[in-house]
Amino acid sequence: MRAVDLHTHSYKSDGSKSPSELVDMAVQIGLAAMALTDHDTVDGVQEAMTHAQDLRAAGVENVPEIIPGVELSTDKWGEDIHVVGLYIDIHNAPLQKALDDFVIKREKRNEQMCDRLRELAGFDISYEKLTAAYPGAVLTRAHYATYLIQKGYVQNTKEAFAKYLGEDTPYFVPRDKISPVDAVHLILNAGGIPILAHPMLYDLTEAQLEALICEMKSAGLVGIEAIYSTYTPEQERYVRRLAAQYELLLSGGSDYHGDAKPAISLGTGFGKLFVPEEVLHILKLHR
Repeated sequence: MRAVDLHTHSYKSDGSKSPSELVDMAVQIGLAAMALTDHDTVDGVQEAMTHAQDLRAAGVENVPEIIPGVELSTDKWGEDIHVVGLYIDIHNAPLQKALDDFVIKREKRNEQMCDRLRELAGFDISYEKLTAAYPGAVLTRAHYATYLIQKGYVQNTKEAFAKYLGEDTPYFVPRDKISPVDAVHLILNAGGIPILAHPMLYDLTEAQLEALICEMKSAGLVGIEAIYSTYTPEQERYVRRLAAQYELLLSGGSDYHGDAKPAISLGTGFGKLFVPEEVLHILKLHR
């Protein structure tokens, strides 16, 4: 059985590869399917799907299915909760409006963070310089970290977050986000399959996580990311138990970002990840 990867990022958000490059990589490693799930944008989906079609037309074998997706950023109890949408209609008007609103809110937040880094830390940074350095990207703190490293202000990403980008620093500006339930509704209305992404990454108690799942399940949550690059075997077993308990389908992916997370490979994560094609077949039954 071939593998699938249902959680990947291109440089349209905070990855380093183009959508077309991701498709080429998926062909090379033999993936049966790949979902492009950039943060709060679908700008790279059409490129990825068109490139896959062009490869098939040129006679390239084993071109994977490209699944139109998105990863929406939400907030619950002050925690950044991510919701992946698979098989979304990227032209859906309410979804597009929500994504446009995200852009406006991101721009305002990025301007404020740049102002703080410039005025409080004395860094040579502005929103204009940051966007010029990463044209067309949905700016995230990963972009800030790379910028600070290139400018010589920090040695690595860990230092950047510890000193300047973390939520407990004076330079951090929180984003105005939608709720996880709102994200589920947006994805469902766009014809997609809502998935709770990497639940073990959130700083939640078991009771909070189960309360979150119950709330999202009532809103129409379909799946949960049970197979993920950073999970320990014990964590995967726990998420699988949650999936069974709350009647959620399994999903999984590498969360590939390219150079932003160089240790994580497309399809295989840290080398042992395997999301079987059967996972996608079951998800498809609920489209």
